Amino acid sequence: MSLPALIGALLVLWAFGSASAQVTYAPHFVSLRDNTVNVRAGPGTRYPVEWVFKRAGLPVEAIAEFEQWIRVRDYEGAEGWIHRRLLSPDRWGVVTGSLRTLRQHPREDSPPVLFAEPGVQGRLLSCREEWCEIEVRGRRGWLPRDLLWGVYPDEEFE
Repeated sequence: MSLPALIGALLVLWAFGSASAQVTYAPHFVSLRDNTVNVRAGPGTRYPVEWVFKRAGLPVEAIAEFEQWIRVRDYEGAEGWIHRRLLSPDRWGVVTGSLRTLRQHPREDSPPVLFAEPGVQGRLLSCREEWCEIEVRGRRGWLPRDLLWGVYPDEEFE
């Protein structure tokens, strides 16, 4: 085999080998670690800041990564890049839709604990079956998971 043919074969093997070795990124929810977090157009400081989050604990969906940068999606569907150190594994949720009733127990007939408007953010304590326990300003209650953004439909955790 000639040298150019050998080099060509090695390049083809390298290209296909590296493509098949790529790891698929598993989307998951994280939260913002700080009160001020820059969201960039690309994975690096050389990319412009597209907007700034101003709320620590806000949940975002991590959908891709490049080196130390994570591509995220917020509850309104906007996407951008945030450095890994500005994200936390702590779980938070955002109330969606209209005024919602947090209940004492995970049942529709359970007494109300508090009412939350759309956009209210709270710490997710657990999710099981169709309900999530959430803490909002020191008060705990249960809310159906489909009324929250920040948890997947079948995801369960304690």
